[in-house]
Amino acid sequence: MKNLEYYLGLPYRLEIIPDPDEGGYVVRYPDLPGCISIGNTMKEVLDNAEEAKKEWIIAALESGFEIAEPKSLDDFSGQLKLRIPKSLHRSLAQHAKSEGISMNKYCIYLLAMNDAVRTETRGL
Repeated sequence: MKNLEYYLGLPYRLEIIPDPDEGGYVVRYPDLPGCISIGNTMKEVLDNAEEAKKEWIIAALESGFEIAEPKSLDDFSGQLKLRIPKSLHRSLAQHAKSEGISMNKYCIYLLAMNDAVRTETRGL
């Protein structure tokens, strides 16, 4: 039977986001919907995150709510096949060449930058 200790021992991914409006940090566990906390310092937000995770799991166990196990990087291949218009392909290739890097590295850079901006702006 999966109990509190089992779930607390799993490596859930933790996101820490600086809060520019209030100061401090907001923290969340993406695999545990609604499990968020805040803190003024990194130590405080990490301590609060652990407490929030524990209380979230306790509440889920008591209510019979299904608790997702963390996603592993092993679940992803790291490969993506994508069809794009020829004009976009040309543009990406030209930009990559002007930066002196491969198109693959340039596309990874663009995707990572967009993902980081999206993470910052979408809120919790």
